[in-house]
Amino acid sequence: MSKVLVPLAPGFEEIEAITVIDILRRAGVEVIVAGTQAGQIAASRKTKHVPDCTLDEVRPDDFDMIVLPGGQPGATNLRNDPRLRKFIETLQARNRPIAAICAAPTVLAAYGVLKDRSATCHPSVRAEVASAAKRMSDERVVVDGSVITSQSAGTAMEFAFKLVEILCGAGKAAEVNRGVLARL
Repeated sequence: MSKVLVPLAPGFEEIEAITVIDILRRAGVEVIVAGTQAGQIAASRKTKHVPDCTLDEVRPDDFDMIVLPGGQPGATNLRNDPRLRKFIETLQARNRPIAAICAAPTVLAAYGVLKDRSATCHPSVRAEVASAAKRMSDERVVVDGSVITSQSAGTAMEFAFKLVEILCGAGKAAEVNRGVLARL
């Protein structure tokens, strides 16, 4: 069974995090939600969420993929967390999938992950991501090797299903979709 880390920082975008967590778990993927701080984390729309653990309680070697939700100031808070940099660097060195949606590709841009990759992101951070990426795309979800990016809360379902396809295959993605009836 694949194991995926979804880190949550204050100000994360609810739809982007929860959609990914939900769809991956429906596919049988073990998803660990780790907070950048202990206790409840307030999301961008002020909803409160309790992660499974903190980033201090998990190790990069234990994960097959990391998925960064966007939102502001969530993406900035992720980018500024040195523990997250270690996770990204470890997974990148092992060529494991690294995924980011909305404003979170700015984290990948800051860490140099996008220098040889095509990417997409929310229009509000496009200039920042474009300055670090090999090529920008207007596609809703972009897969370039082990890096997966997506545009926004409105693309979260497509993004989540692409992650299921990468981890579990197209058949599992179709099976999960029969239960949620997403338009993909």
